Amino acid sequence: MAKSLEAARDVAASLRARNPIIWINTKEERRVEQWVFKAAENAALIPRTWDIAQGVASLSGDILEEFQGSAGDVNNTLGYVATAAKTGKWDRGAWIMRDLHVWLRDAMGYIPCRMLRNLAYTLSGARPDRAQSLVIIAPSSQIPEELTNQTTLINWPLPDREEIGEIVDLTIENIGKDDLRASALEHIRTNGNREAAIDACVGLSGEEAESCFARSLVLHKRIDPATVAREKKRIIERTSGLTWIDPLPGGLAAVGGLDLLKSWLIERKAAYGPKARAYGLPMPHGACVVGVAGCGKSLTAKAVATAWGVPCLRLDMGALKSKYVGDSEQKIRESLAVIDAIGPCVVWLDEIEKAMQGGTSDGAADGGVSSDALGVMLTWLQDKQGGAFVFATCNDASKLPPELLRKGRFDDIWFVDLPNSTEREQIILTAMKSHGRTETIDAAKVVAATENFSGVEVATLVESALFAGFADGERPITTEDLVAATKRVVTLYKTKTEEIDKLRLWAKNAARPSSTPDVSPTSSDRPSGRRLDL
Repeated sequence: MAKSLEAARDVAASLRARNPIIWINTKEERRVEQWVFKAAENAALIPRTWDIAQGVASLSGDILEEFQGSAGDVNNTLGYVATAAKTGKWDRGAWIMRDLHVWLRDAMGYIPCRMLRNLAYTLSGARPDRAQSLVIIAPSSQIPEELTNQTTLINWPLPDREEIGEIVDLTIENIGKDDLRASALEHIRTNGNREAAIDACVGLSGEEAESCFARSLVLHKRIDPATVAREKKRIIERTSGLTWIDPLPGGLAAVGGLDLLKSWLIERKAAYGPKARAYGLPMPHGACVVGVAGCGKSLTAKAVATAWGVPCLRLDMGALKSKYVGDSEQKIRESLAVIDAIGPCVVWLDEIEKAMQGGTSDGAADGGVSSDALGVMLTWLQDKQGGAFVFATCNDASKLPPELLRKGRFDDIWFVDLPNSTEREQIILTAMKSHGRTETIDAAKVVAATENFSGVEVATLVESALFAGFADGERPITTEDLVAATKRVVTLYKTKTEEIDKLRLWAKNAARPSSTPDVSPTSSDRPSGRRLDL
């Protein structure tokens, strides 16, 4: 509630300061209006609402007869406000405009924009006893350029834990059946599920949280955190650019190799506890993991969220791009606001070089859309709130903007090379375990046959061997099946030798190695197949 209370105080201060137009960016009209009503009363103004369907209404929702006629017409309503400011015909008021932003778009917005500019001058010069202000509630922060000087923008925050807790209580109170209400209250009192349910809904709007709680009550007659979490996943994926990633069974143990990176990630987990806050330990920013495709970068992103016990959200920057000026940044900000509200989580930026392509000065083919998006991301990476850990993966470091890689945006830059012999053995054994295989194999033979293989190329040998064993009478798979499968693989290294060697050269001075090198590398393993000792 602290965040909404702070925003309401900001509105009240703007009203007392006689700011003529206040623009509130939110999709939660009903929840935010309750706070605006309180802010208006705090500023000694009478709140009135307007929308295109019903016209002007009182705080209680009753249609005001004195504004009857064509009050649903925006031009008439703006005229009423001007009359109130000039003549004092109506009491001092805050006019909460629900649909006004729709009238300010494209060519149809020319007249309302002009009227608003004229009205802003009138409101600024009105006598104190005739004070009037417009409060525009809109699902976007795209204020028409003509109105930016006269408009105060307030980005309303998503509900915090305290406010979501009130929504839990209110949802239970509003249940129609007394026996269902009593059952839900008793379950919360005896099982302590209230806090878990609140945790599950952090990051949602008030209406979305209420919907999750109501569905849980209908299905289970109680607030069930697991049901709430499933509903949250469905709602989050409605947000453009965000995808909820299910936990990876096994966590970091399911990732073969990358011992140095995994140790670093395990160390960072401790930074999210209360003892770390008391010690003054800063929250981790994240990691940018650069390396050869198919060597475990994306798998590690999913695994670390499981290991830490926090949600994993994939942010698709490409899905947020728009041809309209300012629209991309708005969509990105909305997604980042959801991430900040969720609290501790892992944000996976996959192939970040593609998302940021065009963001540098030499890539202005998209009219600056990518450059603006890059600016929003850089600012957020530097100043983000809420404890999100950004795990960015990259296959081509040459396409990354230099400003993205400087300290403060990420804690460290890591390089993932083709797996060395020790790691290839770990990967093949991990793959066998993940497929539920208990056969004994000669891992050394498989390792010797997989020089210069990527991690995914090694792991998929088990699948190929399973097909061979199933076709041959459903027998157990053998070492020979695995070795035979290696002969059918055209490795990435064969087709991308030059690019991989160039990436290794870059990493030598720009990134930390993700793995401990082989203690006794063979001569055949040295040229390119092992992870370099950087």
